[in-house]
Amino acid sequence: MVPVLPAPTTTRNAVPALDDAEVLRIRNDFPILSRDINGAPLVYLDSGATSQKPQCVLEAEQHFYERYNAAVHRGAHSLAVEATDVFEDARETVARFVNAGADELVWTSNATEALNLVAYSFSNASAGRGGAAAERFRLGPGDEIVVTELEHHANLIPWQELAFRTGATLRYIPVSADGALRMDLAADIVGPRTRVLAFAHVSNVLGTLNDVGALVALARSVGALTVLDACQSVPHLPVDVKALDVDFLAFSGHKMLGPTGIGALYGRRELLNAMPPFLTGGSMITTVTMERAEFLPAPTRFEAGTQRISQAVALAAAASYLSEIGMDRIAAWEEHLGQRMAAGLAQLPGIRLLGPPAGTGRIGTATIEVEGVHPHDVGQFLDSRGVAVRVGHHCAQPLHRALGVSASTRASTYLYNTTADVDAFLDAVSGVRGFFGAQA
Repeated sequence: MVPVLPAPTTTRNAVPALDDAEVLRIRNDFPILSRDINGAPLVYLDSGATSQKPQCVLEAEQHFYERYNAAVHRGAHSLAVEATDVFEDARETVARFVNAGADELVWTSNATEALNLVAYSFSNASAGRGGAAAERFRLGPGDEIVVTELEHHANLIPWQELAFRTGATLRYIPVSADGALRMDLAADIVGPRTRVLAFAHVSNVLGTLNDVGALVALARSVGALTVLDACQSVPHLPVDVKALDVDFLAFSGHKMLGPTGIGALYGRRELLNAMPPFLTGGSMITTVTMERAEFLPAPTRFEAGTQRISQAVALAAAASYLSEIGMDRIAAWEEHLGQRMAAGLAQLPGIRLLGPPAGTGRIGTATIEVEGVHPHDVGQFLDSRGVAVRVGHHCAQPLHRALGVSASTRASTYLYNTTADVDAFLDAVSGVRGFFGAQA
């Protein structure tokens, strides 16, 4: 029996909250959600990996190719001018979605590239590129880079590699046995030698929110730069880069209803313009001789070569769609779904909900260990019931190791999920151990 939890009636901004009736109308915008899987209606609970796309996003990309397709920033003919206009309009829309200036938003292929862009810019500065303006980005032996133990590999390995290239030391803030960040130890780890503090806004495994304000304050106190992985927050929560006060922030399009192949890096304009570029080539230069090149201001200095034009246009359509519904409303609905999942899982024997106790701030994500059953078997059993979840280590092996498991099963909700989806997940999970003959 799933506990009946009251749904929110208003959001923090006193606007009507989402409810099942409205979510069912929203679902009609997503063609793929009408599919049956293995003879059952699709229950898609893997948005933490990639979200589904509404019709308006699919049409926006197609419309670009039908009406405007041309290279941007290069031609003087009408199509090229129109393509450049819609490309830069898309940048303004997506920048506004996170309260950034358009010149503070760099297009990338995904968030992984965005994080690598920052790390490699540090590396180039450390090699002497960028002149005096890049001094703040130079690292060497004795300098420290700090991350956390709960990072996605995309926000860990680039910093490992940067430490290797520069001789800097990589340190990390550990997690507790239940996966909470050890903030009581953070002040001893972030110190006078710290030059970079990189951390996730929301854990991609547990869905828990980190204390951005406290971590940014620690970094500021020692003059370190902050890099925020916002892949799991920008799609699900209202995100304001100015209020967060971070120096850099990365997110991806495909997790927020947009297409694959597009992501973004926010950076303070004064920092972006001081950073040496990561990728070089056409379109990001002012003057080129056979001996040297001069680079354009940000963000163009980081956008070498042919850009992701149709993807940017479609991502802008996704941002507009989310804004129209309201990020406060989406966050409140997902919190309700997450609480429903946690309450229902607590009643199932042999099921361990990973992460801090219920009531801890998190998005609508539940990650579990099923006693006696491997996560891959759990995922296949749920799939046989039409329930799509993620299994494995979710690109976060160190966190799983700290939690004492090698892999897990993650259910992640989004604005198109209903309470019926959550109940279908709980019903399927309740049958896993019996199906595999796990001991009670």
